[in-house]
Amino acid sequence: MDISIIVPLFNEEESLPKLFEWIERVMNDHNYTFEVIFVNDGSTDKSWNVIEALQQKSKSVRGIKFRHNYGKSPALYCGFKAAQGDIVITMDADLQDSPDEIPELYSMIKNEDYDLVSGWKKKRYDSKFSKNIPSKLYNATARKVTGLKLHDMNCGLKAYKNEVVKNIEVFGEMHRYIPFLAKNAGFTNIGEKVVEHRKRQFGETKFGLNRFVNGYLDLMTLWFLSRFGKKPMHFFGLFGSVMFLLGFFAVVVVGINKLIAIFEHVKAPLVTDSPYFYLSMLAMVLGTQLFLAGFIAEIVARNSSERNNYQIEKEI
Repeated sequence: MDISIIVPLFNEEESLPKLFEWIERVMNDHNYTFEVIFVNDGSTDKSWNVIEALQQKSKSVRGIKFRHNYGKSPALYCGFKAAQGDIVITMDADLQDSPDEIPELYSMIKNEDYDLVSGWKKKRYDSKFSKNIPSKLYNATARKVTGLKLHDMNCGLKAYKNEVVKNIEVFGEMHRYIPFLAKNAGFTNIGEKVVEHRKRQFGETKFGLNRFVNGYLDLMTLWFLSRFGKKPMHFFGLFGSVMFLLGFFAVVVVGINKLIAIFEHVKAPLVTDSPYFYLSMLAMVLGTQLFLAGFIAEIVARNSSERNNYQIEKEI
């Protein structure tokens, strides 16, 4: 099979018939063998009914239905797991991504040997202040941290070799950083293509401003794990040693001052009478505990047997 197209969706019943008709036309025009995997992420409208109706008309349609809303990353994870095509395309269900981009994306993977090609919505039709400006700031930070020179890391329209999607694990809300996950997995030939961004025809966006806060936190998590995930002692050992030495020398200085005062028969206050002693101890203990707790929690989450266990109600 040439192409698997994965479409995660939540409450997009109006868009789905037009989207599939458009995809099918493009695929037939280029004689691609293909499948479209709709991943219904707990929609509360009639999206699943639409998917079932499309499947009755075309055997190229496959569907995965979650019992409730998990998010885009779990939807992509299950779609990647099910994909059979040599090239895997991901795109949003809201008709803002154009299926006409698929042939060129396919060609870049197939003929130019890219591992992954990410779309770049150079001209956007979203709100300038709620999406465009925050998106530019977010992507500038992501480029700096990840080392990937991509202008639109979170673009939903991407193309992958099949082996890429089978060797990366998308969980939590890490769909924003799939190129970084691929890079960390050893797939370094990552390209970019300017793609058309269209105005939303139906409904409204399902993502709020909190995605930018979550995005930065996820970026820091990925950076930290990529640097220290397999060698945490390189970070914690250094950090802990520096803190220990600073504390040790501080205690030595306080002790020497106390001894000098005793030898000179000067009445000196108790060490524990100084508020700086408690503030230093508190900062050291809380800082160490919080960082260790965050790291340990992340390690536990990544190694949990339940981390990618999603309740799938139906598959067609």
